Amino acid sequence: MANNKNNLVYAWILPLAVLWSAFLLFQVQPLISKTILPWFGGSPTVWTTCMLFFQVVLFAGYLYAHLLATYVPKRWQGIIHAGLMIAALLLMPISPGDDWKPTADVWPPGYILLLLVTHLGLPYFLLAANGPLLQHWFSQLAPGKTPYRLYALSNIGSLAALLTYPFLVEPNWTLPTQSGAWGWGYAGFALLLIPIAIAIVRNQAGTQEACELPGDSLDEAVPGWKTLAAWLALPAFACVMLLATTNHVCQDMAVVPFLWVVPLSLYLLTFIFCFDGEGWYRRGWLGWMAIGSIVLISVLELLGGMLDIGWVAVSYFGAMFFVCMICHGELVRLKPSTRHLTLYYLMIAGGGALGGMFVSLVCPLIFSQYYEMPLSLIVAFALALCVTVSSLEKRLGSIPLWSMGLLFCGMLAMLSGQLRSFQSHYLESQRNFYGVLSIGEVPTNDGQSILAMYHGRIMHGFQYQAEAKRGEPTSYYARNTGVGLALARLPKQDGKRVGVVGLGAGTLAAYAREGDYYRFYEINDDVIEMANEHFTFLQDCQAEHDLVLGDARLSLEREPDQQFDLLVLDAFSGDAIPTHLLTREAFRIYQRHLAEGGVLAIHVSNKHLDLRPVVLGTCDEFDLETLYITTAPDAATQQTGSQWIIASKNHQFLSDDTMQSAATNLGPHMVYAKPWTDNFSNLLEVLR
Repeated sequence: MANNKNNLVYAWILPLAVLWSAFLLFQVQPLISKTILPWFGGSPTVWTTCMLFFQVVLFAGYLYAHLLATYVPKRWQGIIHAGLMIAALLLMPISPGDDWKPTADVWPPGYILLLLVTHLGLPYFLLAANGPLLQHWFSQLAPGKTPYRLYALSNIGSLAALLTYPFLVEPNWTLPTQSGAWGWGYAGFALLLIPIAIAIVRNQAGTQEACELPGDSLDEAVPGWKTLAAWLALPAFACVMLLATTNHVCQDMAVVPFLWVVPLSLYLLTFIFCFDGEGWYRRGWLGWMAIGSIVLISVLELLGGMLDIGWVAVSYFGAMFFVCMICHGELVRLKPSTRHLTLYYLMIAGGGALGGMFVSLVCPLIFSQYYEMPLSLIVAFALALCVTVSSLEKRLGSIPLWSMGLLFCGMLAMLSGQLRSFQSHYLESQRNFYGVLSIGEVPTNDGQSILAMYHGRIMHGFQYQAEAKRGEPTSYYARNTGVGLALARLPKQDGKRVGVVGLGAGTLAAYAREGDYYRFYEINDDVIEMANEHFTFLQDCQAEHDLVLGDARLSLEREPDQQFDLLVLDAFSGDAIPTHLLTREAFRIYQRHLAEGGVLAIHVSNKHLDLRPVVLGTCDEFDLETLYITTAPDAATQQTGSQWIIASKNHQFLSDDTMQSAATNLGPHMVYAKPWTDNFSNLLEVLR
């Protein structure tokens, strides 16, 4: 009877527990990250910092599993773990309340980590331990059977969680509902552990001899330092590739769960393929595929750098997948006997934590640009080269001349493309939680000196240095742009109250006149520092003005009504968009701060995304009439092409002849999109 119960546990209940635990572990990652994303300006680094937490706590969970399995008597292991899981139910629900919304003076990475530890630390820690711990118990209950395929099953559960989140969970349930459902799922898993714990206590056949697989040795020594170093370095580098690639793509688009899920899903697929069986990992062709994808990225970089987002995503995600396949395939080749199973997984988790620390904490301190991406590709090329050469030598006995020629040409192309990333023409660059900010000189045909501010590769304003033209509004904010015309044609010409979300170089201060009031909202203190140090728009501002440090939406949410005659939304980072500033809830806040007849000016210029359907759909829901005003780039006047949507309930203002003549017809095919909300934003519908 006892054996039958053990068979039921290891054949059905224990695999189900592995699947369920992994699903919960990865379902909570986009859930909690999206919950706190709007509190930190929608920065891509929010996800990177959350990933650091997940990796470090995963390591802590694996360490706990290793110590529990090594030093605690078998009969107590299940009881202790199940008891802690049930105790963690007292921390539900996991979503932080509004009182946790940050103020402007917090250090975002530290605050995010504190928030996550407080609300999710213990439940995530215990879920993280389940992977190696359940496999260890499987080896006790099912002697002679390999537990390593359960690791592939675990990653299938993780992948299912990631894929269902953006396509099923996010569109259909609010964040509070998701949090509550996750709590109930956690409670169900805690109950599922009870029969497993009972089976471990009752298992009388779990002697060391019975638990070893054929070929295992009870006296097998701990692997040498080279093997341990490989167990640590390979997953560390795979994690660096994952985070660097995610950062790179998010910088050019938007910080949304969909763009987190795709690379993380590919990363998990490499674990599934490599740990499911030896047939998936083929060193030869995977080495060539990794080399080819890295060369493709480098060639595309040489051809222009500013690429279509489809090419960016496919090329970078493809390279990341093949490199992670190599890392995890080599890791599986080094797997030990089940005697050292928990140590093996502990080192894997430790490597992931080290990779997360490097990208999230070390890189912003030592690099002024996102150099971890080209550095990772150079190291990845070297790794793929070693694997390919080793495979050729093993299969053919030597390296054919044609292979040497191809590899050499690929190395030249790779180095030419990636080393370009280290060439900087900027006068100054600073990197912090919100990205890379740079100051550079812009060459002109007429020899006039121009200084520009860049966020990533996107210009965020510039200023003529000649005294006569220093006060001229430029770039996206020139006098014939949507925002320039709106400021010129406002019904209230004296004593205007203007709010600006996103400071940039401070260009809009050039429109201010005595008696006006301008209020600038800026989340990045480096922007404020550089705007004051390198540009004079703020110094020359004739109106009373204030600078509010912190996320604009949180600041506006906390402030009394500002009665703005014009509120300008221009808070993009690079070409990425902070989606929380374009949601229905955000527009409700903007409406509260507008004076009667007030105007919204929304900057929708973007290389990869067409934001017009979303903005127009939201304006329509709030009964705001709109005008779409575009300007073409003009090299002679250094004018940047721009797209603005001007929205207001003031029909007389929008009917002004000057505004009407500047407006662009949207055409009959423009379809308004469903307004985005804090719970849902569909990036796919706005891809160009």
